[in-house]
Amino acid sequence: MALWDDLTGQSEAIAVVAAAASASALGGSGDSSMTHSWLITGPPGSGRSNLAYAFATALLSTGDEEQDAATARQVAARTHPDLGVLSTEKVIITMDEVKTAVATSQFSPSVGRYRVMIIEDADRMVERTSNVLLKALEEPPPRTVWILCAPSAADLIPTIRSRVRTVRLRVPSVDEVADLIATRDGVDLPTATRAAREAQSHIGMAHRLATNADARNRRAKTLEIALGIRTVSNAVVAAASLLAVATDDAKSITEEKDAEERESALRSLGIAPGGTIPPQLRVQIKNLEEDQKRRATRSLRDGIDRIMVDLLSLYRDILLLQLGVDSEPINLSIHGQLLDAAARGSAQDTLATMDAIATARRRIESNVSPALALEAMLISARRPETTR
Repeated sequence: MALWDDLTGQSEAIAVVAAAASASALGGSGDSSMTHSWLITGPPGSGRSNLAYAFATALLSTGDEEQDAATARQVAARTHPDLGVLSTEKVIITMDEVKTAVATSQFSPSVGRYRVMIIEDADRMVERTSNVLLKALEEPPPRTVWILCAPSAADLIPTIRSRVRTVRLRVPSVDEVADLIATRDGVDLPTATRAAREAQSHIGMAHRLATNADARNRRAKTLEIALGIRTVSNAVVAAASLLAVATDDAKSITEEKDAEERESALRSLGIAPGGTIPPQLRVQIKNLEEDQKRRATRSLRDGIDRIMVDLLSLYRDILLLQLGVDSEPINLSIHGQLLDAAARGSAQDTLATMDAIATARRRIESNVSPALALEAMLISARRPETTR
């Protein structure tokens, strides 16, 4: 079915939600396969949101082919009247955002069988915000369905975990992701395969690497910088360079969207391009700019974390070579450099560097200065020229 086509390698999860949607369509709201609170978990790039929206489409469909096609388009555009979506491009989901979603969930569906409420990145709620949602999950209206998405059930408070049915996604194989990218995006299979392998089966990142030359170049530069660290001063310079790479990556994602949002806001306020903003409307533009700054902060953090993941893949490859494990490296395109790096250090050195990367990720998550966290991390990555 076309509804589930973008969910590569997730046949078990699809079977669960498709059965629930079918049961509800037959009037089986009392069927054990259908519940009013769901949690979709899985690693980044596994397709949590894609499954959530496909499930929502199935729940909102009526069985009429023409009407269901329109429903699918509305869900894809997030404009269906019975669909509520809470997603954030900020660091956390705020309490006011959750309160608004909870209030919306109380409305009866207007055209479909259900009102479907989706929360992407539900792990970005702090505990007191989660407690606001908890009340809605404890006593939901009879025709409201909540679908939460998070990396793992452990990312949510226990009381929410106890009130949802969890559907777990697995990491799809490199070949599965490559086939999807090649078919969907029109990319040749070797490029798609390399992108899928280097993205470690993260579908969104594989798409970006396969279709965006700048993204591929930034990733290659990240690995080149790390492999060139020989001294402490090298590490300090490398930290600044990696921060610049992450900043450029974040800007490439946010700048175009920021410009489109500002243009749309000005248009909706009746202000011509280049026109003066009346004083009474400046607060609205200021609020938009503040939201964009918060999104830029999250985008930078995400960019730094992507660098960390790429570096972990690099040192994973080096470690396997040092241990003599016969496994295809993630970074196959730089196999010669991996061999050289493996010869310049020990497995113990590499494990220490991987531990340092994990520590840096935790520090940045705790609002430690990214530059300082990167410097401390990369000092452990220095390797002398001489073979040990």
